[in-house]
Amino acid sequence: MAGIFQRLFKTGEAQAHALVDKLEDPISMSDQAIRDLKKDLHQSLQSLAEVKSIGIRMNKDADDAKQLAQDYERKAMLLLQKAQSGELDASDADRLAGESLTRKEEAAARAIECGQQAAAQQDMVAKLHNNVNDLKSKIASYENDLLMLKARAKTADATRKINQRMANVDSGGTVALLERMKEKVDEEEALSQAYGEMGDAATSVDDEISKALASGSSVKAKDSLAELKAKMGMSQESS
Repeated sequence: MAGIFQRLFKTGEAQAHALVDKLEDPISMSDQAIRDLKKDLHQSLQSLAEVKSIGIRMNKDADDAKQLAQDYERKAMLLLQKAQSGELDASDADRLAGESLTRKEEAAARAIECGQQAAAQQDMVAKLHNNVNDLKSKIASYENDLLMLKARAKTADATRKINQRMANVDSGGTVALLERMKEKVDEEEALSQAYGEMGDAATSVDDEISKALASGSSVKAKDSLAELKAKMGMSQESS
């Protein structure tokens, strides 16, 4: 009943691994196997319902046969009572009562037979019911196992891809490139600092020149003022 699913999961650990290794997509195959099991379960439920219905009909037939046997016995008694009361000829009553009793025995035998068949059907129903419950339990267990395997497969695949990327990284070349970039940045920073120092030096020289020129102009201005005062006959002290 389990079909391919049993071949995957119940052929022994070594054989199962060998079979799975040959499959292109074991997870998809497992999914299909579970779907097949669910179809088997559906068919089993239908069979169980049919067997139950047969048992129900057989029980009813047994009850009907018992009731019929009782009716024939009651009729035979009524026939004999009529003969005793003079309502019916005694020979006719005996003949008809005998026929009723014969049919009563036939109905009683049929009731027994139907009862036995109904009991056998009940045993079959119990076995099928156990099989259905067992199949339900296995399907649920296999589905849980498959969910875990899918999760593990995804994790393993993601880990493999990450490890592949890490393995493909040229760590030596990357470190060398970073070192060259660091050296380049250091050079640029040093060059920037050098230009800054040169700019500061040029500014200092200009300041010195301006200061020197400013100092000379002051002395010359004082001399000119003294000369002007002398022309005007003004005393130097009055300035």
